[in-house]
Amino acid sequence: MIGDLFRQSKYAALVWLAFRLYLGITWLSLGIGKLTGGFDAQGFLSNAVANPVMREGSMVYPNYVAFLEHFALPYAGMFNVVIPLGEILVGLGLIVGGLTSFAGFFAIVMNMSFLMAGTVSTNPWMIALTFFLLVAGANAGHFGGDRWVLPYIKQRLGITRRTRFI
Repeated sequence: MIGDLFRQSKYAALVWLAFRLYLGITWLSLGIGKLTGGFDAQGFLSNAVANPVMREGSMVYPNYVAFLEHFALPYAGMFNVVIPLGEILVGLGLIVGGLTSFAGFFAIVMNMSFLMAGTVSTNPWMIALTFFLLVAGANAGHFGGDRWVLPYIKQRLGITRRTRFI
């Protein structure tokens, strides 16, 4: 019943539009700010490695810290471009409402990455709002590009309502 409300109600679609616009504008402004403001991931990554999230004297995310230390830090220059570009693309996807679930998934991936690096900020709030968009599915983009994009993709892939994936 609640699932039907989230996924089919036009009134809920208006709520999802508000969530999308808020989150999209937030992501877009953060990404543009990083892109134009001389963002350098080196300091953030070094700090995340030097001061990992700890609990009772042991690292909470040792695999993530190893990833940061052995992959992200050596390629910090690449992350200087990938992070702002990712934020801009997520922001645009949410604002336009095109491939909303895809944009929402990557928004949560980025927010979780920031959380595991020890930065709390607004990440939990953004994850919570984005989770609602993911649960809403296509209805989250009803007042946006998904209204036309998703049927086009389904038609091109030959997906019908009766098509089942095993």
